[in-house]
Amino acid sequence: MMVEWKGVFPAVTTQLREDLTIDLGETQRVVDDLIRDGVTGVIALGTVGENNSLMFEEKQQVLSAIVEVVAGRVPVLTGVSEYDQRRATRYAQAAEKIGADGLMLLPPMVYVPKAEELVAHFRGVAEAVSLPIMLYNNPPAYRTVIDRGVLAALHDVKNIVAVKESAPDTRRFTDFRNEFGDRFVLFAGLDDVALEGLFLGAKGWVSGLTNAFPRESVELVRAFERGDHAKALEIYRWFMPLLHLDAEHDLVQTIKLAEQVMGRGSERVLPPRQVLTGERRAAVIAMVEKAAATRPTLDIAKAA
Repeated sequence: MMVEWKGVFPAVTTQLREDLTIDLGETQRVVDDLIRDGVTGVIALGTVGENNSLMFEEKQQVLSAIVEVVAGRVPVLTGVSEYDQRRATRYAQAAEKIGADGLMLLPPMVYVPKAEELVAHFRGVAEAVSLPIMLYNNPPAYRTVIDRGVLAALHDVKNIVAVKESAPDTRRFTDFRNEFGDRFVLFAGLDDVALEGLFLGAKGWVSGLTNAFPRESVELVRAFERGDHAKALEIYRWFMPLLHLDAEHDLVQTIKLAEQVMGRGSERVLPPRQVLTGERRAAVIAMVEKAAATRPTLDIAKAA
C-alpha cells in the first residue's frame, strides 16, 4: 500500500465552548484556516486534540466534522489511542466509515505491553480495517518502544505504512532507514527535533506548534525540500524556544494557549487538564509574543 503523506501534518486542536462542550464549528474553522495556510495533512484527535478526554461518540462527532470541512483537500488521519485492542478496533472501524484517510495508531494506553503483545495489538487493529496506518512511537510518554524488532514483525502487514517517530534519539531515523529502506514512511513527531528528522530521512512532520505558526512551519519544510537549508535553519532557530514546549508535560495547554495568543483558537482544555496560570502562563505568552514580533521573512511566492 502506497501513500503520498509528506510535509506538515499538524495535530489539530479540539475547540471547546465556555461550558467545555465541544465546539464543532470552531474546530472546523481552525482546521480550515490551517489548510488555507498550506499544511499538507491533518491529524484529528491526537494528543493535542485531547483524544483520551473524549467519549467514543464525541470522537466520532469531531472526526466527522473535520472530514467534512477538509473535503478531500488534504489527508485526514485520526489518532487511535485506546486501552486495548477491542476499543482500538471499534474506533478504527468507525473512523473508516466516517471517511478518514488513515489512522495514527498508538500502543495500548496504561498497560505497557511486551514486544509480542505490542505486535499483536498493531496487527489486530490493522487487519480489522483497510485504511493505511501510521504507528506512533513515543517512549517518554507511553513507556513503550516500537523498535526494529517490532517493525520487522509487522513488515508483512501491508496497510502499516508509516512511523511517527517521537523519541528524542534521532539515531532511530537512520537505523530504520538502514534496516527497512523505504518500507515505512518516516515522520518526525517531536517538534524540537523536526529538522534533524528531515535531514535523516523523514518525509514529513507531525507538529504541535504549527497550530500557532502554520506558515512558518510549512515554509521550514518547503525550504528544506527545495534545498534551501539556510532558510530552513533560520526558521528552525527562530522557532526553537516554542518547539521545546511540544516535549513538555503540559504541551496541550501550552499549544492551545499559543494558538489563542495568535488569534487562531481557544486555550480551553478538558479536565483533568486545566488552563495555565501564574508564572507558567506568563512565560508562555511572552514566548509566543516574542516569536510573533520576530518572525522570519517568508517568500510566499517561492514557498508556494
